[in-house]
Amino acid sequence: MESLSLSASGSITKLSSFAVLLVVLFFCSSFTSTEAYDALDPAGNITIKWDVISWTPDGYVATVTMYNFQQYRHIQAPGWTLGWTWAKKEVIWSMMGGQTTEQGDCSRFKGNVPHCCKKDPTVVDLLPGTPYNQQIANCCKGGVINSWVQDPANAASSFQVSVGAAGTTNKTVKLPKNFTLKAPGPGYTCGPAKIVRPSKYLTADKRRVTQALMTWNVTCTYSQFLAQKTPTCCVSLSSFYNDTIVNCPTCTCGCQNNITEPGSCVNPDSPYLASAVSGPGKSSNAPLVQCTSHMCPIRVHWHVKLNYKEYWRVKITITNFNYRMNYTQWNLVVQHPNFDNLTTLFSFQYKSLTPYAGLNDTAMLWGVKFYNDFLSQAGPYGNVQSELLFRKDQSTFTFEKGWAFPRRIYFNGDNCVMPPPDAYPWLPNTGSRPLSSLLHSAFTILSSLVFLLAFA
Repeated sequence: MESLSLSASGSITKLSSFAVLLVVLFFCSSFTSTEAYDALDPAGNITIKWDVISWTPDGYVATVTMYNFQQYRHIQAPGWTLGWTWAKKEVIWSMMGGQTTEQGDCSRFKGNVPHCCKKDPTVVDLLPGTPYNQQIANCCKGGVINSWVQDPANAASSFQVSVGAAGTTNKTVKLPKNFTLKAPGPGYTCGPAKIVRPSKYLTADKRRVTQALMTWNVTCTYSQFLAQKTPTCCVSLSSFYNDTIVNCPTCTCGCQNNITEPGSCVNPDSPYLASAVSGPGKSSNAPLVQCTSHMCPIRVHWHVKLNYKEYWRVKITITNFNYRMNYTQWNLVVQHPNFDNLTTLFSFQYKSLTPYAGLNDTAMLWGVKFYNDFLSQAGPYGNVQSELLFRKDQSTFTFEKGWAFPRRIYFNGDNCVMPPPDAYPWLPNTGSRPLSSLLHSAFTILSSLVFLLAFA
C-alpha cells in the first residue's frame, strides 16, 4: 500500500508539473516580447483612415490620412513608408500628396499609363516645396509626423489616390490587406482594414456637413522590440550628497569591438572623424556613435542638484553621441512620484501625462521652439539641459534608498536602460552597500550579451 501511495503521489506531482508547464507555455505564447503595448501610453496608436470621396468609371478616389494618436512617439526623418496588398487587380491611376516608390509592370496598358501597377505598392510622402498643384492638406512634410501632445497640428499626414480596376460601389469594393508601416524602420504592426462609419466633413462656411461615400480604418501599434535589437538610450545618475557618478551600465547598447566590427564607433579626437561621419553608412542612416563604455546614441543624465527647506532641484542633461543623427522635435518622458508637485521648469516645455486615473507621476518634456527643440549631432553642441524644481511632500519625500531618482525614462518613445537600483548614489553614513552592488557591472554586461544573443 505504501509503494502504491508513493506511486500515486508521484503521478499527481508529474501531472501538476505538466499542468504548470502548459500554463507557462500558454502565457509565453500569448504575451510575447513583441506585443505592442506601452504602459505609459496604453491607447497610443497610428490610425490610417481611407475615405472614398468619389466614384470613377472603373474605381474610386480616396483620401488616405495617417493620424498619430501616440502621446510622445513621433515619426522623424526620413519619414514614413506605407505599404499594402491589393485584394484584386487594382492599379493606381494618379496620386496627390504622395507617390509610390516603384511603378511596376504597366505594359498591358496602351493609352494612359497608370502611376503604379504593382500588386503591393509602397507609398512615401512628398517633400516640402512640392508644387501646389500636387499637394493636398497635411501632405508634403517628408514623411515626418509629430506626436499628439507635442504638436497636434502636425500629427497627421495625408495623400490622395485614384484607384482603377476596382469596385465602383460600397458592395463591390474590396479592402486592401497586409498593411505595413515603416517609420522609417520596423517597429509597427498593422491590423486588418475594418469598415467604419463614413467620415463627416464641415464645409468652409461651417453651414453644411458632407460625408465620405465609404470609410475604413487600419490601426498600427508600436513595439520597441521589433524596432531594434538593442536599446537606443541609457540613464546615468549623480547627486550633491554623494561624489559617485553612476554611469550607464557597461555595454548597454553594444560593446566596442574593433576586431570583428571595425568602425563601430569613433573617438571624438580621431583624425578620421570627418571622413567616418560622411562615409558609406551616411545614406542609410546607420548610427555612428562616439566610443563610450555604454555605446548608446543617447544618454540622459539625472542630477539631484540642491536641497531646500520646502523644495528640491534636479538637473537633466540629454547628450547625443550619434555623429549621424540630429533629433528634431525630441521629447523625454519621465516617471517620478514627485511630478504631482512640480513647481518650476526651466527652458523645457512640460505636460503631465496621466495614463491611469488618479496617478499623476509621469511627465512629458520637450524643447522650446527655435531655442532648444533641436538636439544636434554628437559634438560640442550635441546636448540640451534643463532644471526642475519640486515642492516637497513631507509625507513621502526622502533622499534615502534612491527615492530622488526616476523610475523610468523614455527618449523619443523608446525606453532607456536604467542603472541597477543597488548602484544608485547613497546617502552618507548609511552603512555599506549590499554585496550585489559590487557585482552589478558584471551582471549588466551579462544581461546585455543575453539580450544581443536573443535577437541575433
